[in-house]
Amino acid sequence: MIQPNMVLPMTAFEGLEVPPMPSLQLGHLLLHEALRVRKGFNYIENPSVWTVITSFFFFGSYFCLDKHNTAWFHLREASTLAQIMGMHDENHYRMPDVVESSRRRRLYWLLFVTERAYALQQHRPLTLQATINLPTLDEDPAETVELNGFLHLVNLFRPFDDTFVGLWNKAKSGCTTLYLAQLQQQLSDALPAYLHSTESQAVDLRCSQQWLKTMVWQLSISHGFLSSAATENAMSFKYPIEVSRDLVSCASQFSQQAMEVHGIGLIEKLFDVACTLTDVMSCVPYEQYTFEYGPRDYLNQMMSLISTLRGGQQRYMPLLLSKINEAMPSLPTPGYAIPTIPSGSRVEELYDSSNPHSSAPTSGDSTPFDSPSLGPVGPHGFDFPDMGVPVAPAPTSAGFPPVMSTGGQFNDISVSAPMQMFPDSMHAYAGTAGPTKFETG
Repeated sequence: MIQPNMVLPMTAFEGLEVPPMPSLQLGHLLLHEALRVRKGFNYIENPSVWTVITSFFFFGSYFCLDKHNTAWFHLREASTLAQIMGMHDENHYRMPDVVESSRRRRLYWLLFVTERAYALQQHRPLTLQATINLPTLDEDPAETVELNGFLHLVNLFRPFDDTFVGLWNKAKSGCTTLYLAQLQQQLSDALPAYLHSTESQAVDLRCSQQWLKTMVWQLSISHGFLSSAATENAMSFKYPIEVSRDLVSCASQFSQQAMEVHGIGLIEKLFDVACTLTDVMSCVPYEQYTFEYGPRDYLNQMMSLISTLRGGQQRYMPLLLSKINEAMPSLPTPGYAIPTIPSGSRVEELYDSSNPHSSAPTSGDSTPFDSPSLGPVGPHGFDFPDMGVPVAPAPTSAGFPPVMSTGGQFNDISVSAPMQMFPDSMHAYAGTAGPTKFETG
């Protein structure tokens, strides 16, 4: 697989009628060639597993190229081909080859998770349902760590069914406070204090959990279900402050390399949470936090993290700074001007190996380490550089807008992040040597 900033050996071009070239240019060439070759086959009438995987990789390619309509088309194509094969039916997996059955099952659940995450971002309907059994850890003893992390990911997104997506897309009515409160509780209980997974899976799980909490909170406030006197924190106006605290706390445990494996999807999740926190800070009375970090510090650290990750500095920092200046005009952001965003900067920043914010990726996980479970964040809890962002007290009479904005006024990008591209679980079908396990909380 060609990855951003990968240095390809000269032997990689042997037998090809193409000269050595940058990975982005080569990626475009291979994508167009794959599409051209596919047109010569009738892959629809009798699809195979590899037909489904090919459509999924087309989706991933166009997602990274910021062509979301084309990406959604190919994701839907992959889902439709899987349904043509009968992968949504448990009887499909009753075959003599147990390994093949297991890998097909994982492929279906991978499509299931990806469709739900991307549907939330792009406000699309769902097609795949939880109609088959989940994989079991004993299906592949060589990949129990990866399977364990993958099962956590499925369970994290499984509650976001047609009901929630219909409410999210304003295609359904009948939302209740109890339903959203229970969903928040499900998200809180979805992951154990310590994860038995690879480090890159742990990044995806922890960050996706906080991002999904933010999405549910946004739906809650859009329906007027939040209260300053709520007995449950998740149904209060200040809940995004708690979510931001947990997100920054878990992000500080991971290596930059493990986070950058997830590409632009992780940055968009951080961006979403940061924008929601900005809205909250502009509307609730400012409280002085003397002995522990407060919302100002969480925003500071998320800005630092976004600017550090490949793909964040050039594209998302200007948008976040613009959001802060709009929501809190009196809040200075020392050392930061709002630069213009050149066309195509997101793709160029992601794939240009000369970019100072890039780090060379590898195909495996970075070195694992043990980390404590999430807890209160103290003044020495972060490893990110200080961005020096003071916060101005918000007026005590400020009221919340009817619908919280997470940067939706910026029409040139999608501001909700669906997923890691390509997921740690993508090797579930092809198989890998298996990265080292990672224990985290």
